[in-house]
Amino acid sequence: MPVINRIAAYADDMKTWRQHIHSNPELGMHCEKTAAFVVERLREFGITDIHTGIATSGVVAIIEGQGDGPTIGLRADMDALPLTEITGLDYASQNAGKMHACGHDGHTTMLLGAARYLAETRNFKGRVALIFQPAEETGGGAEVMVQEGVLDRFEIKELYALHNAPGTPKGHFYTMPGPIMAAVDTFTINIQGKGGHGAYPHETVDPLAAGVNIVQAIQTIVSRNHNPLDELVVSVTQFHAGTVDNIIPDTAFINGTIRTFDKKVKEMVRKRLTEIVEGHSLSFGVQAKLDYVVGYPATINDPDKTSFAAKVARAISGEDAVTEEGNSEMGAEDFSYFLEKRPGSYLFIGNGDTAGLHHPAYNFDDEISAVGASFFAKLVETAQPLR
Repeated sequence: MPVINRIAAYADDMKTWRQHIHSNPELGMHCEKTAAFVVERLREFGITDIHTGIATSGVVAIIEGQGDGPTIGLRADMDALPLTEITGLDYASQNAGKMHACGHDGHTTMLLGAARYLAETRNFKGRVALIFQPAEETGGGAEVMVQEGVLDRFEIKELYALHNAPGTPKGHFYTMPGPIMAAVDTFTINIQGKGGHGAYPHETVDPLAAGVNIVQAIQTIVSRNHNPLDELVVSVTQFHAGTVDNIIPDTAFINGTIRTFDKKVKEMVRKRLTEIVEGHSLSFGVQAKLDYVVGYPATINDPDKTSFAAKVARAISGEDAVTEEGNSEMGAEDFSYFLEKRPGSYLFIGNGDTAGLHHPAYNFDDEISAVGASFFAKLVETAQPLR
């Protein structure tokens, strides 16, 4: 089955919704205006069981099917990025320094399209829980929703989500069972030395020398401390110190990210970072402090739910347009918090030949909204059929 005809018929409406959301990006937990727009559309569709203010600005709406059955969850993220848009589009961001550069405007639109169709037809048993989530990019809105009891409160048994994929043909899907996106942790190292005149380094305790060697030692974690068959990224992304050419500074600052799938690998990295910082503190006579922040866990797809979701995707886009054996990605995704508690699957949908995610020239392709909405709708009808 291709794109659902009824959904294709209001593709122009979805385009209008998406471009409105794109023009009005919001960050983090504070997606109140986006949430209000979502609620307004849901009410227009005849959906009355709407719950707001979850995780500050999140929305959960319930659509009742025909007859008893479980509740299936469908999730879309709503937040944007702190980025200045350079697309030049007529509907470009109106909020300075904020931009939908990851396609969450499109994700929200696809779920709204599915909501409209499901509310009209109700060709399924049980219920659908539409989850519109803030703070995927930063803040872990999914974790907060889980902590606030969304899954138990609405008796959600399984969950699904889509993310657009630049560089993949429009409307194609890819996914995989098991770990599909990495866990992400963050580390910062603050080094306290003793500054002084650059001409008299022997009178100082140089935090730069210590910092350079710490950064070099961190590079050996991947190359020498872990099995090369295990996926791991440790990247130093910031190193700040000093002000002018003739002053040795008092302090230095190092920051970076860690991407893992295996908890044992994560613990190894944390242990080695601690040892490197402590060892170099003694070696260079500085005081160095490691702050290690545990972030999103790995996104782990349930094998059975993933096989089912891929089958539904093939019904929409065709056998050759769906890959069920995709590659795991080192990016992170807070849908992982939902999948820690309930079985489900996370899939990517092709956005065509566009700028990459988190790029100031990126734009979600409106042509795939109907494809994604059809996928969500058919997923529900197939998972919870009337007969």
